Amino acid sequence: DVQLVESGGGSVQTGGSLRLSCAASTYTGSINCVGWFRQAPGKEREGVASISTGGGSTVYADSVKGRFTISRDNTKNTVYLQMNSLKPDDTAMYYCATGVYCANVLSPSEYDTWGQGTQVTVS
Repeated sequence: DVQLVESGGGSVQTGGSLRLSCAASTYTGSINCVGWFRQAPGKEREGVASISTGGGSTVYADSVKGRFTISRDNTKNTVYLQMNSLKPDDTAMYYCATGVYCANVLSPSEYDTWGQGTQVTVS
């Protein structure tokens, strides 16, 4: 089974940057997309960005377009989320996840393997 480990979270001031990493034990051929999600206290988990494992196409939530960039390093089995111009509304626990069918890539229901999360706090 794939295991995911997120890292890179922390506390930053408004306008700051962080880069999150999602390291996978393996990205098997059955995994078609890797997504980043976030969940703030009292709110539903929401999709932030997704990248296909094949062609590398990306999708972003409107709330992060132009500020966040998802990328991958296949040699390291790692997907990154570069977050710039951070705002207090970006404060949440951030999770990465892998999916197979990937029809609606920003929907948590499309993903079946999840990491433990990394906290991002913007003040």
